[in-house]
Amino acid sequence: MARPEIADSVTLESDDVRILRALQIDPRVGFATVATVLGLSELTVARRYRRMRRAGVIRVIGVVDPGALGQSRWMVRLRCRPGSVTALAEALAQREDVSWVALSAAGSEVTCAVRSRSQEQRDDLLGRRLPRAAAVLDLQASVMLRQFLGGRGHYWAALTGALTPEQESALGPGDRPFTEQPVVRNQPCQLSAHDEKLLAALAADGRASLVQLAAAADLTPGRASRRLHALLSGGVVHIDVEIAPTALGYRARANLWMRVHPAKIKTVGRAMAQMPEVGFAVALSGPNNLQAVVHCRDLDELFEFTSDRVGTLPGVEAMEVSPVFRQIKQAGTRVDGDRLIDPPSGRSR
Repeated sequence: MARPEIADSVTLESDDVRILRALQIDPRVGFATVATVLGLSELTVARRYRRMRRAGVIRVIGVVDPGALGQSRWMVRLRCRPGSVTALAEALAQREDVSWVALSAAGSEVTCAVRSRSQEQRDDLLGRRLPRAAAVLDLQASVMLRQFLGGRGHYWAALTGALTPEQESALGPGDRPFTEQPVVRNQPCQLSAHDEKLLAALAADGRASLVQLAAAADLTPGRASRRLHALLSGGVVHIDVEIAPTALGYRARANLWMRVHPAKIKTVGRAMAQMPEVGFAVALSGPNNLQAVVHCRDLDELFEFTSDRVGTLPGVEAMEVSPVFRQIKQAGTRVDGDRLIDPPSGRSR
């Protein structure tokens, strides 16, 4: 694998890439375990991880699924007045219920993912604040109907082969990190005040120790461990390993807005979920009934991918390829150029 460079002249060495892959398999794995599996010292693993953290290469965070709480998720496209788009995008990125913000159409369009924890919060944003914003010329909001890929699926395939099968087995079961699922659960989970505090601690640092989580949630370490297991196994939260795409050599990111024959949308969505370039794929309401986020190494690879592989899928009737002009936020993490940025109070292990 080539050694791509990112901001601050940080170059990923082969051991860095292997550590990233180990964390993808088990985001909360201890450095001692990683060191044993990779044949490195624990100090080396910790030092390399913290170096990548400081450089904005990686963040490990807990991401709550609002669908597990009975709330829907929405994809929103905003066409904006010239000169006003950046301020609007930055304002959206400040909101906790907006997890993904990008500028496209050469900077005249904002795309965002709304993951409100309550109907009142969502209605306030989509029904009042955005329609009344002076910068917004047009608003298209589509509810997510079925997610084919997402969560820990980000960049999973990009690092395939970094470790041997034996090393991956020693770190975890090796199952795909995401399976197709309904967006909204039929039986919403009810969170306690302790759960809310625990989830807030995970959002700041998905590798926080049980002692740290217990202190944040006013629980004993034993109870914190049991609640963490319940929240993870119940799909209320997943531990996401966010990696700056350029760190892996992916410099062309795009939204695909697709119109697919209704009888073929499951087939197309499932086919795209198997493609290494796809980091997110979801069925939507509206005329563009399938949306995907794709990562390619350059624009030529993006062209080949969309024309030769996606465009030839049976059932695809039309497709708009919208390259991302600037990423502002991804999976709840702020982005500055090629770097992932910690919140002001963020701490990491």
